[in-house]
Amino acid sequence: MTKSSSFPKGANEKNVRNSGFLEIENIVKSYTNPNGGEMVVLDGVNLTVGEDEYISVIGHSGCGKSTLLKMVAGLEKPTAGSVRLDGKEIRKPGAERMMVFQHYGLLPWLTVRENIRLAVDEVLKNANRAEKISIVNEHLAMVNLTAAAEKYPDEISGGMKQRVGIARALATRPKMLLMDEPFGALDALTRGKLQKQVLDIWETQRQAVMMITHDVDEAIYMSDRIVMMTNGPAATIGEILDVPFAHPRDRHELRESKEYYELRNHALDFLDRYFNQEE
Repeated sequence: MTKSSSFPKGANEKNVRNSGFLEIENIVKSYTNPNGGEMVVLDGVNLTVGEDEYISVIGHSGCGKSTLLKMVAGLEKPTAGSVRLDGKEIRKPGAERMMVFQHYGLLPWLTVRENIRLAVDEVLKNANRAEKISIVNEHLAMVNLTAAAEKYPDEISGGMKQRVGIARALATRPKMLLMDEPFGALDALTRGKLQKQVLDIWETQRQAVMMITHDVDEAIYMSDRIVMMTNGPAATIGEILDVPFAHPRDRHELRESKEYYELRNHALDFLDRYFNQEE
């Protein structure tokens, strides 16, 4: 039977997982409206993530999930509460947290190799030239892009562009990978292949991952836990689902299991309940 845990607004999820690597504590995020009023986007969010745990955050548009990710990235500051990584409060972007965006974020005037090398040069300043070349080559091979290394972004497909973004993020050897709907712009076949590739990479070199997604099947296939957000404004964590399947995972085997459909239906019921509620 699938195990699920519910957390009301402001609940302290650290009671469930004490070995937090990422600690999000009592986060509130609000903005001032043009008319002088205040709009609360996130209200009382508590979450911890282990150092090799894969977390997906899911919820309807406007629930603040991307805002939460940006606070972990250091691109946004909380109005109240704190976000800590490895015991240190996050106040700005840092190389220990690398972001993979939905729309790639590649520099069009640089080749695939040069896009990855740029990040390596910026972050691994103490590495020598040979070490940097080796790191770039290793990560090109990791995402099966060695043959496309000298191509420019407009010469490769969307799936390949996203693989460049993933290789670029991983090449800097971050402690945590942040992904904002990384497969959302891809067609279904490419998306499935890239999901498996990313999961294969993560399973061989574990690190903390926080991924934003709208796709319940994607969240179940890839994650250790699924964080489900209530609707905004003033969104919070409504429920956290433990995904009981061991790694490595086989998509076809998962879909033949009763637990998979129990978990999927539970998540969809949660999302439907918030989708249908009156504002």
